[in-house]
Amino acid sequence: MGALGGMRRNVEVKARLRAREEALRAALRLRGLGPVCPGAGLGAPQVCPGAGLGAPQVCPGAGPGTGEGQEQPQVCPGAGQVLLQTDTFFRVPRGRLKLRRTQDGRGELIFYERPDSAGPKLSKFSITPTADPEGLQAVLSQSLGVLGTVRKERLLFLLGQTRLHLDRVQGLGDFLELEVVLRPEQSEEDGQRVALELLQEFGIGEQDLISGAYLDLLLAQGDNGDTL
Repeated sequence: MGALGGMRRNVEVKARLRAREEALRAALRLRGLGPVCPGAGLGAPQVCPGAGLGAPQVCPGAGPGTGEGQEQPQVCPGAGQVLLQTDTFFRVPRGRLKLRRTQDGRGELIFYERPDSAGPKLSKFSITPTADPEGLQAVLSQSLGVLGTVRKERLLFLLGQTRLHLDRVQGLGDFLELEVVLRPEQSEEDGQRVALELLQEFGIGEQDLISGAYLDLLLAQGDNGDTL
């Protein structure tokens, strides 16, 4: 994991999903797998028996990987990883600072800067883990102040160098997010090209793209995410 001193890069884009199950089917197809079982719960989607070798299953909470620009999260072969995430955003003079907590009690402090525009854009970020997310949140809340909280269920797939997230955000609905993790020799334009190709594969049009963070959408509707 990178410390706050070492910035990393990816190209990100978010879009609203009209039908999460259709996006899940597309993700599985891109992984060379079969269709989703009819009626499979969106919180734990299953691959139909016989669809792909070994009938791979979604792997709830498998291994490390809280999910922001990590190159090697642990994901079940051929399937996805279910992540339950709570992101608390703090007031900072530039960029965004959030503390991410997951269902296993771990946490990460994440700082990032990216334009608030629709379409694929460059994000520069730093991540550092914490073994005491509750204590760190208390200190940051007292010293900086809290902007709001985002709670989501995330289904993560790896597509080459791209992290594909199918997000169900409390109070907002369903979204698709792509994070193209740039290699040192790659440019922002390289990442944008990869992201645009995947958006086309998923049938995502410009009208579906959103700018900003999930927190911005919550705040725009008068919700700071603090109410369960």
